[in-house]
Amino acid sequence: MKIKGLRWWIIGLIMLITIINYLDRGTLNYMWVTNIEYTLTDALHPERKENQAVYVAETGSYELCNTAGKEKRVDAARITVKEKDGSTLIVHKEGIAYDLGLISTELSAEEAARQAKDMLGTITIFFMIAYGISQLVSGKMYDRIGTRKGFLVSVLLWGTADALTSLSRGLVSLTGFRMMLGLGEAGPWPGTTKSNAEWFPQKERALAQGLFGAAASLGSIFAPVIILMLYIAFGWKVTFVIVGGLGLLWLIPWLILNKKGPKEHPWITEEERSYILNGQPEIQMTNDRGKSWGELLANRKNWSVILGRFFLDPIWWMFVTYLPLYLADVFNLNIKEVAFSAWVPYVGAMIGSISGGWFSGYLIRNGKTVDYARKAAMILGGIIIIPSIIAAVFSSSVGMAVVFMAFVLGGFQFVMTNIQTIPSDLHSGKSVGSLAGLGGASAVLGTILAILFAQYITSWGLLFSLLAALVPLSLGSIFLTIGKIEPIK
Repeated sequence: MKIKGLRWWIIGLIMLITIINYLDRGTLNYMWVTNIEYTLTDALHPERKENQAVYVAETGSYELCNTAGKEKRVDAARITVKEKDGSTLIVHKEGIAYDLGLISTELSAEEAARQAKDMLGTITIFFMIAYGISQLVSGKMYDRIGTRKGFLVSVLLWGTADALTSLSRGLVSLTGFRMMLGLGEAGPWPGTTKSNAEWFPQKERALAQGLFGAAASLGSIFAPVIILMLYIAFGWKVTFVIVGGLGLLWLIPWLILNKKGPKEHPWITEEERSYILNGQPEIQMTNDRGKSWGELLANRKNWSVILGRFFLDPIWWMFVTYLPLYLADVFNLNIKEVAFSAWVPYVGAMIGSISGGWFSGYLIRNGKTVDYARKAAMILGGIIIIPSIIAAVFSSSVGMAVVFMAFVLGGFQFVMTNIQTIPSDLHSGKSVGSLAGLGGASAVLGTILAILFAQYITSWGLLFSLLAALVPLSLGSIFLTIGKIEPIK
């Protein structure tokens, strides 16, 4: 049996698991704190579809009844009242943080919001520590055991971790399961860079990397809608189990289709095999020994990936971590409004990821050098990011804010797609995953420092505005260290 375009099937499966990856990592952020609206009525009627609330004057509290007919009494001090479409709505903050008792009900609304932001940031820091360790280990692991087995290990670890998060009983267990998730989830980043170096000629690698980045954006687009709809229907515990199980199911087609690399795969056509291998200049290099971390760090060119990602990646992670809280706090969106607003910025990210890869590939196909193409794409993406961040911060409506955020993340992915391709531009197969892993680890360190810094900033506007300064720092560090983008002899 022969499969035409087998390399596209391989990247297609990687795109699918990347979408699932972002569903898994989004579970906590979107279910952490939610604004649930109840319609104020004279008496509770659980059989009615909408959530309902009744004010009890004697106790100064509200009786809340959800769509499942479950009732609870909440002190009036924890309730926000607003008018919408002629009805009086009671807004109650719920979610994992409140269900596990991590946020005291005695706190004011402002203090509770600050505590929710800081606690989510702290959990994310521990997630990122595990994620960074995994970037280093995964890069070496994928270089040693190959991408087929590498993805197997990563997906088994993170899928199981997300499902087990349903058993969380407090901050310690919740953080532990998120760290386990981070250990698994980092693998596809160096793994995909290595897989694309194996399965694609050099002129198509940026496009393949762009498709991978687009899948991350697709996962972020689907995450708020899928996760919050599951949360509304089943609660957060069942949602963790369902989303965690998706990756485990993905392993079946992956192990069947990805038998070997293009040199030896029994299902690849001879035409495609020749097209791939003849388009890989690094395959002619006689010294194919994988370089150690010390050897990689000793060459200044490799620092372009390490420093470039250290400064740029925090932009992405600040949006992934805090966007749901930002929309709920600044624009007072309820859980459904967050679900149908938070996906918009990631549409821009998806477009930027694909177009960033296509753009540098287009320049190469039209006679430009790899050096010129990658640098031109990164500069163009940077030009898009900075004014878009400022415009998003000063937007007065949620619609305008999320549209400008789409340009921010679109520009980010336009740049990042080309940064992530640099390891395969500089090295042969056995060192690609290792350098990509070092870059991923430095990105994690930059993100941890950014989240720690964010805990000292109380203004959302100031926090996001400061992200614009990271763009020139990232591009400047790349251009100062890499020189000409070409294979390292």
